[in-house]
Amino acid sequence: LYYNSILMKIAIGSDHAGYLLKEKIKDFLLSKGYQVVDVGTNSTESTDYPIFAREVALAVQRGEVQQGILICGTGIGMCITANKFKGVYAALCTNEYMARVSRQHNNANILCLGGRVLGDVLAISIVEAWLSADFEGGRHERRVNLIKSVEDSKP
Repeated sequence: LYYNSILMKIAIGSDHAGYLLKEKIKDFLLSKGYQVVDVGTNSTESTDYPIFAREVALAVQRGEVQQGILICGTGIGMCITANKFKGVYAALCTNEYMARVSRQHNNANILCLGGRVLGDVLAISIVEAWLSADFEGGRHERRVNLIKSVEDSKP
């Protein structure tokens, strides 16, 4: 499950509503040998989620990290913001199945979670499922390429 964790670098970010869950997920990732780039926030003091979504999305887009995890109250705002960046495929997941399939079928490179929606145990289980899944390619490759063609289209 964690055979490549030593080499994998993951960016993680949250707003105030996701801060406590971010810290628990970060501890989990570090315990499994992942390299973690924490872009903040660093407290439960109110802040704006797009700031942190931008930092994680840019790190993924630039190839500075292989994957990212974003946490806000529901995960929705983080997901919307991250998906504005070309080459970023953020998935809001509320269970392990969604997490696995977001990697296997959609090649998601950012996992979004809701700190006010998920309990700690379920959130860690979702992270585990997401990290253990790989993109399957095949018919899914064609569909992901169609997403990329939409992303590349000019208005």
